[in-house]
Amino acid sequence: MASAKQQYTAENIQVLEGLEPVRKRPGMYIGSTDERGLHHLVYEIVDNAIDEAMAGHCNLVIVTLHDDGSVSVDDNGRGIPVDIHPKAKKSALEIVLTTLHAGGKFGGDESGYKVSGGLHGVGSSVVNALSVKMHAEVYRDGKVWMQDYERGRPVADVKAKGETKKQGTLIRFWPDKEIFDTLDFSLVVIMNRLRQQAYLTRGITIGLLDEREKRSEEDQKYPRLYRFHFEGGISAYVQHLNDSKDVIGKPIWFEKEVPEGFVEVALQYTRSFQELVASFANNIHTTEGGHHMTGFKAAITRTINAYARTQSILKEKDENLTADDVREGLTAIISVRLKDPQFEGQTKSKLGNAEMKTAVETVVNEKLAEYFEEHPGEARDIVAKCTLAARARLAARAARDSVIRKGALDGMTLPGKLADCSSRDPSECELFIVEGDSAGGSAKQGRNREFQAILPLRGKILNVEQSRLDKMLVNNEIKSLVIALGVGIGEVKDFSKLRYHRVVIMTDADVDGAHIRTLLLTLFFRYFPELMEAGFIYIAQPPLYKINKGKEVMYAYSDEEKDKILKEWGVKPEELEIKDEDETAPVPEENEALTKGAKAKKDEPKKTARVNIQRYKGLGEMNPEQLWDTTMNPESRSLLRVTMEDAEQADATFTTLMGSEVAPRKKFIQTHAKTVKNLDI
Repeated sequence: MASAKQQYTAENIQVLEGLEPVRKRPGMYIGSTDERGLHHLVYEIVDNAIDEAMAGHCNLVIVTLHDDGSVSVDDNGRGIPVDIHPKAKKSALEIVLTTLHAGGKFGGDESGYKVSGGLHGVGSSVVNALSVKMHAEVYRDGKVWMQDYERGRPVADVKAKGETKKQGTLIRFWPDKEIFDTLDFSLVVIMNRLRQQAYLTRGITIGLLDEREKRSEEDQKYPRLYRFHFEGGISAYVQHLNDSKDVIGKPIWFEKEVPEGFVEVALQYTRSFQELVASFANNIHTTEGGHHMTGFKAAITRTINAYARTQSILKEKDENLTADDVREGLTAIISVRLKDPQFEGQTKSKLGNAEMKTAVETVVNEKLAEYFEEHPGEARDIVAKCTLAARARLAARAARDSVIRKGALDGMTLPGKLADCSSRDPSECELFIVEGDSAGGSAKQGRNREFQAILPLRGKILNVEQSRLDKMLVNNEIKSLVIALGVGIGEVKDFSKLRYHRVVIMTDADVDGAHIRTLLLTLFFRYFPELMEAGFIYIAQPPLYKINKGKEVMYAYSDEEKDKILKEWGVKPEELEIKDEDETAPVPEENEALTKGAKAKKDEPKKTARVNIQRYKGLGEMNPEQLWDTTMNPESRSLLRVTMEDAEQADATFTTLMGSEVAPRKKFIQTHAKTVKNLDI
C-alpha cells in the first residue's frame, strides 16, 4: 500500500525564480486580479513618479490611457539610472524593472529618497511581471535609453536610441489578460486617484489623457483630458471635500518639520453630523489609519477640551467632550512623511510607526492651540458645535438605551413585523428588507424559511443625513431594523452579534423604490459602514418583465434583455404592446398570416403562438413562486454587492443627494437627467 501513496520528496518542492512568484500569486502583491488590482498597476508606476516629486526632482507627470489597452506614465524626474550595477553586472534600469526588492528607496541617503511611498522595491517589477509587454524609456545624460520586456523578461539589453534634451522616465505597459479578469481601465477611478495625489503634493502638475476610441458609458460623461494642479495642497483638498456642505470658517492648515519626519494637517468643521477624516503616509492612503491617525484624534480632543475649559465654556461640573463629540462634522486630512515607514502588508493600509503618534499629537496640540488663540471667533463656533454634539449624544444614548431596554423587557423579542428564519448561524442567514406589506406578504410566502428572514418597511424611512441619532431612533422603521440586525448603534456596537451576513435591500424598480433604497444605503453608510466594508450589504435585482410564449416563460431584467429575448423568438419589440396585467399580445407576423388564412379558408382554423409581456410595477404584483424564482432563489437570482471602494466619493455623493443644501442636488439632477433610464413619473 505504501508504494501506492504519493511520495513527498525534494522533487515536490518548487523554487520560483525571478518574477515567477508574482505571476503565480498576483493577489499577494496587488491585492486582487479584478478591476481593483488592474488599477493598482497604474498606481504603482504613478507612485514612483510622485516619489520623485516628494524628493524635489519632478513637477510634471502625464498619464495616458492608450487605445490599444496600454497605459503610459511619463514624468520629468531624474530618470531611472541606466549605468551598470557593480554587483549585478546589469543596467540599473533592467534590475529595477525585473528584480523584486530592488530600488533606490532602501538607503535613505541624499542620492536616493529620504521619503517615498514605494518601500518594498516590488512596484515596477510587479507591474512588469503582470504585463504581457512593457516598454521603458529613460531620458538622462542627453540620451534616450530604451528596453522592452515580455511578461517580466527583457527582450534585449538596454540601449541608447538617440539624443534628447528631456529628462525623466516613460513607462508603458500592457496588462496580461491571462492574469486579470478585466482589462478595461476606468477614467473616473484613475482621475480620482490622480486628483488626490495632486492635492497631497503641492506644486506638482498631473495630466490625464484618454486616447481610447471605445470608452465605457460612464467614461463618456467626462472629457478626455484633465490637468490637476493645486497650490493650496491639502487645504484645498479639505475645501473640495466640503464643497456641498455648510462649513464653519475657513480650512485650518499647518505643517511642521519634526525629528520623526514631516507633519501636515488641514481641517474644517461643517454643520453636518458626519466626520470625514483621511490619513496619508508618504502620499499613500492609509485607509485603516495607524499611529498618525491615533495621535491626531487624541490631540484634537485634548486641545478643544482645554480651550473650552480656559474660556469657561465648559464648567467644572461639566464632563469633558468625548472624541466622538469633537469629530462630529469634522473633515480633516492628516499627511505625514517619514524615512522608514512600517506599513502593514503590501497594500499599505495601516501605518505602524509608533513614533508618529507622538509627533502628530505634539504638532496638532501646538498649532491648533495657536490657531484658537489667534481666531477666537471661529474657535468658539467650533466648541459650540462640539458641545451641541455632546448634548445630542446624551439624548441619543437615552434613545438608544430605550431601544435596548425595549428588547430586554420583551425577552429580546424581535420586531413583530419581522418574519425571522429558523437558522441561528449568521453566516448562512439572509435578511430581506422589502418595501411595503404587499411585497412583504409575497416574500414571506415565497422565501426559504430555513435561512431567509423578511422585514417589511412601511413607507420611507427617515433621511439620516439630516438627523441625529436621537431623532433616528424615534423612527419605528429604523428602530425595527436596528433591533433585527442585533449589533446596536451609536457609541456601542458589537458586530459579533450580527444576526445576518447578507442584508438584502429589495425594493420596487421605480422612483419610489430607488428613493427608499437610497435612504437605506445612507443609513448603512453613515451608521453601519463596517457592514459595507465586510461586503454584507446587497441590492436585489427583481425582473422588469415577464415574457410568455405559449408555455415558455422568460424573465427580463432590463429593456435590452427583453429585446434580446423577443429577437430570439422572432418578434419585433416595437410591434408589441406591453401590458401591466396578464394580457396577451399576438405575434404580429403570425397574426397577419392567420388573418389572411382565415379569409382564404375560414373552415381551416390555425393555431398561433401568442406573446405576453407583463411589466412589473412592483414586487407585490409577483406571486410568491415568481418572487422566489426570480429574486430570492440563490440558484437563479442576481444580487449586487455594495462596496466602499472610494469612501471619499461615496461621502460626497450621499452629501449631495441627501444633504440639506439644495443647489448641489439641483446641479446633480440637471447634469444626469438625460442619462436616466426607465424613469417612472
